[in-house]
Amino acid sequence: MQAFDYVAARSVEEAVSLLSADGDPSGRALRQASGQASGRSLARVLSGGTDLLVQMREGQIKVKLVVDIKPIPELNVLAYDPTTGLRLGAAVSCFHIRREPTVAAAYPGLIDAVSLIGGVQIQGRASVGGNLGNASPAADSIPALIVHEAVCEIAGPDGRRRVPVEDFCTAPGQTVLRKGEFLVQLHIPPPKPGFGAHYVRFTPRNEMDIAVVGAGASVLLDESGTTLRSVRVALAAVAPTPLFVPQVGAALVGRSVSDEASLEAAVAEAAQIAQAASHPISDVRGTAAQRKHLSAVLTRRALRKAIERAQKTLRDA
Repeated sequence: MQAFDYVAARSVEEAVSLLSADGDPSGRALRQASGQASGRSLARVLSGGTDLLVQMREGQIKVKLVVDIKPIPELNVLAYDPTTGLRLGAAVSCFHIRREPTVAAAYPGLIDAVSLIGGVQIQGRASVGGNLGNASPAADSIPALIVHEAVCEIAGPDGRRRVPVEDFCTAPGQTVLRKGEFLVQLHIPPPKPGFGAHYVRFTPRNEMDIAVVGAGASVLLDESGTTLRSVRVALAAVAPTPLFVPQVGAALVGRSVSDEASLEAAVAEAAQIAQAASHPISDVRGTAAQRKHLSAVLTRRALRKAIERAQKTLRDA
């Protein structure tokens, strides 16, 4: 493990100041380390640490200062209101999200995803904010956040700004965060009557694995539960970033799901559109052809389950 400084930030302002100092807790700017990309900060945020510490240990990244944001109260908020929605602090663990019954009931697709991130021990430490900040194309939480219409609240030297989750990742391991900025919270709107969501992935084994392909879907049905008012689909591990596929929503809004034939037609079209939008690579976990095939299969499964859940919410209302 490389040597590094560690500071537990006590406020958002302190964390911004530390991150803006380019990795020097004294406030003096550091020269770029040999081999470090120009303009890349040597300070990194510690949210859960389950990705960061592994990357540091294996020498994948160069870090001079680790800024622990867990002591900041605002980053540990997990608050749901039926009117305003969910406020999810960037340091809240997957375990805490799973065990909150109101969150589980309102955001089923998010619970699907956080239940798949590592094993029990990892979930006690790993955070959705950290999973998003790591910006892996195969991240499980990001497609679920996208289909739930989550918005990132970012703090930095110039104040705060908001970015939709689908625009947060810009490349593998890279995000829209500027120097001195970090993710504070995620905001997810409250689900409307007739809303349902689901996330599903394919892996060679059930736990402690990375998605070969993942698919998230959400739908909003009309009051009768027979017509699609809104559809969102997002995929993992089929592009350089988690992939939002707005073409699915554009094609399916207004379509009927009133019987098996109309439902099958809708999900089949969604699967074709998602498959066409994906542009995966081949690697040790799967070939591009396999991922293309799975993007259609998993979109179909995610969408069917999302519709089933949406119809159930109307029946239970």
